[in-house]
Amino acid sequence: MLRYLPFLLVLAVWIYAFIDVLNTPEKEVRHFPKVVWVILVLLFGEVLLGPIAWFVTGKVRHAPGAGGGRGRAQWVAPDDNPEFLKSLKDEKPDDGEKKRDRGSDS
Repeated sequence: MLRYLPFLLVLAVWIYAFIDVLNTPEKEVRHFPKVVWVILVLLFGEVLLGPIAWFVTGKVRHAPGAGGGRGRAQWVAPDDNPEFLKSLKDEKPDDGEKKRDRGSDS
């Protein structure tokens, strides 16, 4: 079974690179058009030259934790968000809450 492992690893990298090329938007592809990268990955995938070339130079990579360049704000828990805590302090209780509070005192 171990003699098939290198073949399976090469096949997995080949398939992953091919799918990655297909799913990458055209504006994030560098050096060649997307169609050329597909052909390179397919033709030279068996010897891993195409996939390695794609991973190293073909796609614009974003730094981890940078949000992927989409401009989305990172999620913050409510108890860590000072704006949310301030909004809780600014809220005034409803009239119904005031009546219940007075009723429970007597």
